[in-house]
Amino acid sequence: MKTNLLDFNLPQLTDHFAAMGEKPFRAKQIMRWMHQMGEADFDAMTDIAKSLRAKLHDCAIVGVPDLMVSQESEDGTRKWLLDVGTGNGVETVFIPEDDRGTLCISSQVGCALECTFCSTGRQGFNRNLSTAEIIGQLWWANKAMGVTPKNERVVSNVVMMGMGEPLANFDNVVSALQIMLDDHGYGLSRRRVTVSTSGMVPQMDRLKEACPVALAVSLHASNDRIRDEIVPLNKKYPLKELMAACQRYLVKAPRDFITFEYVMLDGVNDRPEHARELIALVRDVPCKFNLIPFNPFPNSGYERSSNNAIRNFREILQEAGFIVTVRKTRGDDIDAACGQLAGQVQDKTRRQEKWIRIAEEKDQ
Repeated sequence: MKTNLLDFNLPQLTDHFAAMGEKPFRAKQIMRWMHQMGEADFDAMTDIAKSLRAKLHDCAIVGVPDLMVSQESEDGTRKWLLDVGTGNGVETVFIPEDDRGTLCISSQVGCALECTFCSTGRQGFNRNLSTAEIIGQLWWANKAMGVTPKNERVVSNVVMMGMGEPLANFDNVVSALQIMLDDHGYGLSRRRVTVSTSGMVPQMDRLKEACPVALAVSLHASNDRIRDEIVPLNKKYPLKELMAACQRYLVKAPRDFITFEYVMLDGVNDRPEHARELIALVRDVPCKFNLIPFNPFPNSGYERSSNNAIRNFREILQEAGFIVTVRKTRGDDIDAACGQLAGQVQDKTRRQEKWIRIAEEKDQ
C-alpha cells in the first residue's frame, strides 16, 4: 500500500524522506506543494528532482477524501460531505464573515460522547479520522474555493468543532494542528486555530504541552446535576476538575482566556439562577462566553430558548463583567449549524437504534 504523505507533519515527513535516502529540504518542498499549492500530482511539482518524483509515484500518494455532497446556504455558508470509506462520510463547514473565513473541521466519524442535545452524538461512532483525513478537509476546502498562494487565503480560521471530540483522537488531531501552524504548511496563527472539547481533562493537559492553540470548552451547564444529564462525560470529569484544567491550560495558551460554549436549552439551563451559578463557577477562570441558541433536529427532545431568555441570560453575565456573544445561527437551512452535523456514520455503537426506539416510545 502506498504511503499517504498527508498523514505526516514536517518532522515526520523529514524522517520519512531520510529513510528514503533523501535530504531534509525535500520534506519542506513537498509540504509546500501539498498544502500551499494544493497539489496532489507529483509530476506537477516542478522543482522536485525527476528521480524523486518517479520514486514517489511508486510508493506514495497525496490522498484526500472524495466529495460526496456539496451544499450552499442562503447566507453563504458551505457544507461538504466527504467520503472517508466503508460507507462513512464526515461533514466540513465553511462560514464566511466580513473579517474572516472559518472552517469547521471534523475529527471523528460520529462521536462517542453522546451529548444529548447534539445530532452528531445521536449518530453513534465508527472510528477516529487519520491525520490525512483531518488535514484533507482543509486541503479540500481550499481547493474547492480556488485558493492558491497568489490569492488571499479564504480560510483564515480553523475550529475543531465538527463531528467528534477532537481530544479523543489526540495524536492525529495534534499532528494535523502542527501542519496547520507550520510555515511550510498553512501558516495559521495559534490564535486562529481553536480546539473545542467537552472536557477531557487529561488530554487538555497533554494539549497544553504538545500544541497549545486557542481552547473552547463545551460547558452547557452551570452545575454537575444538569451537566451529568446533557454532557455524560461530566460524570468522569466533573466541573471542579474541568475548571482546574482550564486554569492550567491558560499558562501556555495563545489567548489569555478560555471560551465557554453554552447551548441554550429552553427550561433546562437557561434560567437566571443558572446564569448566577455560572458566574460563581468560573470566577477564577479568565473566560468569555459564547451562547448558542439550540438548533433543532428531529426527535431531539429539546426546544430553543426564547429570545427573551437568551437576552436576560446574557445581561446577567455581562453585568458581572464577562464578555458574552450570542452565536448567529449560520447554515441551518442546510443542517450546517452548531450541533446539527450528522454526516454518514456506520454506527458501531448501535446508538442510532436506541434513539429511534426512544422516539417511537414517546410517540406511542
